[in-house]
Formats: sequence, structure tokens, C-alpha cells
Amino acid sequence: MNLGMSLRIALNALRVNKLRSALTMLGIIIGTAAVIAMVSIGSGAQSRVADQIKSLGSNIMIIVPGSTTQGGVRLGAGANQVLTEDDALAIARDISGVIVAAPTSRNNGQVVAGNQNWGTSIYGATNDWLEAREWPIADGRLFEPDELRSGAKVVIIGETVARELFGGQDPLEQQIRIRKVPFTVIGVLGRKGQSLLGQDQDDLVLVPLAAHRSRLFGAGQGRLRRVGTITVKVQEGVDMKQVESRVLELMRQRHRVQDGQPDSVSIRNLTEMLETQEAASRVMTVLLASVAGVSLLVGGIGIMNIMLVSVTERTREIGLRMAVGAKARHILTQFLVEAVVLAVLGGAIGIGLGLLVSYGVEQLSGWRIELSLWSMALAAGFSAAVGIFFGWYPARKASRLLPIQALRYE
Repeated sequence: MNLGMSLRIALNALRVNKLRSALTMLGIIIGTAAVIAMVSIGSGAQSRVADQIKSLGSNIMIIVPGSTTQGGVRLGAGANQVLTEDDALAIARDISGVIVAAPTSRNNGQVVAGNQNWGTSIYGATNDWLEAREWPIADGRLFEPDELRSGAKVVIIGETVARELFGGQDPLEQQIRIRKVPFTVIGVLGRKGQSLLGQDQDDLVLVPLAAHRSRLFGAGQGRLRRVGTITVKVQEGVDMKQVESRVLELMRQRHRVQDGQPDSVSIRNLTEMLETQEAASRVMTVLLASVAGVSLLVGGIGIMNIMLVSVTERTREIGLRMAVGAKARHILTQFLVEAVVLAVLGGAIGIGLGLLVSYGVEQLSGWRIELSLWSMALAAGFSAAVGIFFGWYPARKASRLLPIQALRYE
């Protein structure tokens, strides 16, 4: 008896007991579908988190002022306004591996264009900040060097601000007022979307840092060249932790921080955030897939139970086959093939159901999913392995029956 004949006999036996075969496959179907759905949804969530963090820019760290104490009260991070434009220049000049160090300041305010107005974030920045954030200009141009030096009244706006103030009109060369000061729109930023915290990254306007300080906010800080944060972009392949420690050391020197005193600044390493989020997403995906894999094991136990029942029911048939010349290995192959066919057929149906569930979740909830061939191959391979593993004992039991006893079985 060859494998083809064993397959035909197995299919015929399953066809005779359609309902029992379908119920036996149910555990495999549900388990495989759950694996496909959980892995695709988990991978989609992982990619979405990575995209959101990468929208902030790759290999970035953000330097913010440290805490300060007044009257014994610690005011928290950001309270000690010590960062300056010169600090950014020193970081770019003295720390190897740094591509740009972009000083920025941020305030909130109302922006007016004609009879339209919109509350948004107003950033004082340079072109280096856009380079660090890997943020292209969708329309228009960047700041000119003369405009940055003189604090010219020009502005680059985000997509959300452009839509709210100008609708479908071209915003370039249009006038907007920020704190009653007129600015000319020279550029529109490309779309970034929402951040990890759900904030609209496109809801902002950029003015030259000098204009932000002298014309809009903090005129008294002009001589000190104070800034709110410094965004540092590091070259690919450079150890971010080493750069971070060098920056902290440089800031302690520049701000004359004595030994034993806390750092004057703190650093937020976005690369570490990305790695942490990706690791958490991977763990969650593996956890969900593992839980779904339990269903496959339950399905395998169901296959073994039904195959044991089948061996008992077909004991006389087994004895008859042995009496006319079938060997033990032929009986073993026959029942093992039946178990594998049950598992593989259930796995195939489960893959289809898993794909259907994944697309349904994507359409109904708007969640992003990512289907991968490896997850489908893994589910199919695991289904076949379950069939072999749990079908081996019943098949072996059938192959060890004695022909005389089997023929006499009632």
C-alpha cells in the first residue's frame, strides 16, 4: 500500500463521517485562525508604533533643562532655564558623531489669517530642526540664512494650520498674524500625522528662532540667547549612549555644575523609546500567538481522541486488512495519514478564516494589520506537526492489533 492509496482511504473515511470530521477539525481551525489573526494584528500594532516614533526622526535625542530648587521646593524638569543657542553650537562642534544640534523654543498662541483664526504651537527653530526631524517641505522653501540671522517675519506652517486657516487656497505668500505681528507664509511642511500620545504633529507653525525670541516671546532673554530644547541627530551606527554621556559631560562643563550636584539638563533618547516599544510589541505578539497556539494543542488532543474512537470502531476492518496481507506499517500509515489530513485540512480552513478575521478587524476598527507569509507557513506547519504528534499513538495502537483478536472483536 503506497502513500497515495493511504491518502485515498483516509479521505474516504473522513467523507463517511463528515460531521465528526468537521467537529474534530474545529479545534485546529480555531487555533490556526487565532494564530494568524493575533500575529497579523500584533505585527500591525508594532509597525504603527515604530512609524509613530520614527516620525519624530531617527537617531534623535532631545535635551531639556533639568530641575531646580527654590525655597526647598523642587520645581521639576524644565524649570531650570539654562540652555542656549551656544550650547547647541558647542554640541555640534565638540561631540563626534553628531550631525546637527538644533535649538528650539515653543509656545502656544493664536494665529489669524483674514477672518479665520486657529490656536496652535508656535516654534522658534532653524532649518537644522527640520533636518533632525527628517521633515521635508511639501510646498515652498526653507528659511534663508539672512532671515534666520535677522529674525525676519516669515513662517513655515504645518498641514493642519494650512487647512484650518486657508482651506483649499494656496497659503504661500499669504499673510498671517501671530500675536498681532504680521508674518509671510513661505512654506508648508509635509504631513507627519499623530504622535504616540495622539497629538497632531502637523498642528504647528515655525518662525526663525530670533523672531520667536525678539518679536513674539521672551524679548528679555535676547541677550542670553535662551532656548527651550536642543534636538540632537546622531549618525547611523554611532553608540547613542556614548553620545548621551558626552553631551551630559559637556553641559556640566558649560553650565559650571560642581561635582556631586545633579545635571543641569536631562536627555530623552528617542531611539531607546523605539527599542522599548518594539520589544514590548514583540512580547505582546508572541504572547498572543502562544495563547492562540494552546487552541492548536487542544485541537490535537481532539484529533487523538477521535482517532482512538475510530480505531475501536474499525477494529474488525483492521483485522480483515491484516488477514489479507496488510502489514503493521500499512495500518500505521493509514491512520497516521488520516490524522495528518484532518490537521492539515483544518489548518488550511483556519488560515482562510484567520485572513478573513484580520481583514474584518482592519475594516471595522481601522486598526492596521500586517499579514506575513511566515506566520501562515508556521501555522500550517504546526498543524501538520500536531496531526503527526497526536495521531501517532492511535495509529501505533491500530498497527499492533493481532489479526485473530481484531476479527473476533464485537
